[in-house]
Amino acid sequence: MTKPTASMSLSHAIIRVTNLRLRTFIGFNPEEQQKQQDVVINMEIHYPADKSFQTDNVVDALNYKTITKKVIQHVEEGRFKLLEKLVADLLAIAGEHPSVTLARVTVDKPHALRFADSVSLTLESRRADKEA
Repeated sequence: MTKPTASMSLSHAIIRVTNLRLRTFIGFNPEEQQKQQDVVINMEIHYPADKSFQTDNVVDALNYKTITKKVIQHVEEGRFKLLEKLVADLLAIAGEHPSVTLARVTVDKPHALRFADSVSLTLESRRADKEA
């Protein structure tokens, strides 16, 4: 397998968690507060991967399993009136590691509207002291 050379510049690694399907209490209507609903979560997390690809050591990489476990716990144990609050919370979890330069989270709420497949909200955060 070809290794990157010194002249080859590697930018950021991008981790994508796609269509994480969970259930939570989401909404402000009485029926929404009594019955869990499906949510579909997509996350994109950017971080520099230069050390991890050189060492092939797990301690040098961003652990997406740890992040995903925190997301699952937060969603399944939480109650949210607004999609904005849920997405902002998940964005904070996705971006809490100091090496993350950009995080983007989209949460879909399937069947939120009668004639639509889903309603979704996306938020992103870029670390001010790093480039993404």
